[in-house]
Amino acid sequence: MYKYACLNPIAAVGLDGFDAAYEKTEDVNEAQAILVRSAAMHDMDLPESLEVVARAGAGVNNIPLDKCAQKGVVVFNTPGANANGVKELVLTGMLLASRGIVDGINWVTENKTDADLAKKAEKQKKQYAGTEILGKKLGVIGLGAIGVQVANSAIKLGMEVVGYDPYLSVPAALHLSGKATIVKDPAEIYKNCDFITIHVPLMDATRGMVNAEAIASMKENAVVLNFSRDALVEEEAIVKALKDGKIRRYVCDFPNPTTAGQEGCIVLPHLGASTAESEDNCAIMAVKEIRDYLENGNITNSVNYPNCNLGVCASAGRIAVLHKNVKGSIGKFTAVFGDADINIANMSNASKGDYAYTLLDLDSPATQEVADKLAAIETVFKVRVIK
Repeated sequence: MYKYACLNPIAAVGLDGFDAAYEKTEDVNEAQAILVRSAAMHDMDLPESLEVVARAGAGVNNIPLDKCAQKGVVVFNTPGANANGVKELVLTGMLLASRGIVDGINWVTENKTDADLAKKAEKQKKQYAGTEILGKKLGVIGLGAIGVQVANSAIKLGMEVVGYDPYLSVPAALHLSGKATIVKDPAEIYKNCDFITIHVPLMDATRGMVNAEAIASMKENAVVLNFSRDALVEEEAIVKALKDGKIRRYVCDFPNPTTAGQEGCIVLPHLGASTAESEDNCAIMAVKEIRDYLENGNITNSVNYPNCNLGVCASAGRIAVLHKNVKGSIGKFTAVFGDADINIANMSNASKGDYAYTLLDLDSPATQEVADKLAAIETVFKVRVIK
């Protein structure tokens, strides 16, 4: 019996993917799996029972990735599951920024009791006249699942799209419209695009990437959209650029005192993936990831360990080793099996930064003695006997 805990409400359609071998618990200290959305885990004591954390969403800045990795806890996210919901909001943000929609709605609300509202609106509406997005140039920084969908939809709306992503994956490239232009330097986007939308993860390398220098190089009256993470943008510089008339609008999905209520800022209350469909899709994917890992040892969409897959566990035994990414590790593992007279039928090993994962199919069941000897190797964080 596996036990799982939810640190946030998780869509029932996802939890329904657990079968009778899984039981929900309110005591996180007895859980093998944790499902989480926004709950902060950095100060949380990770229970010894914990094997896996699944984030029902894309961002994982609320999860201590290295701390989990060093305890042999695999952390998953659900890339692409909420992509359509975010994409639709990005398109909404472009339209809101192009026209004086927000200001116009606010004016109508403020004057809702005026008997001459309709007549006055005809005179007032010129204050909220805007521009169309047809024919405008959109720069997409980051061509993952969301960025690709934004680019493709914008092209269908008649926009010219320029994309930048130094780590463009093969699947993303295959899904990206052939009408999009790819550039090797984001400076090309800053200099030439009417709209700039950011879709990259928050890491040390991307923190503050849209800085004062980048903003200064932008096309006059550009609109900047940020539906990824607020810390990707130096927002003080954005506010100054708006006041100076350098850029036209800043649309952000992460409310904070720097931008909230500032002229030229359209700040949303983190609505990106807040659709019933996105929440369902994320929950379904998270549960599938947990089950495949706990039952088969397979890793898909982990953010702290490499992907590794040996399919459904059909061998006499299967064992997983979570360990440091150092040379000589595989030799030490195989020596343990050789000493126990256990033949390795199949094996997969992969690494990701400082961490590595080895999954082995055996011709005979793995004994607890073998697992203990593997766990005693100084580079090993955890050993799991799958079968």
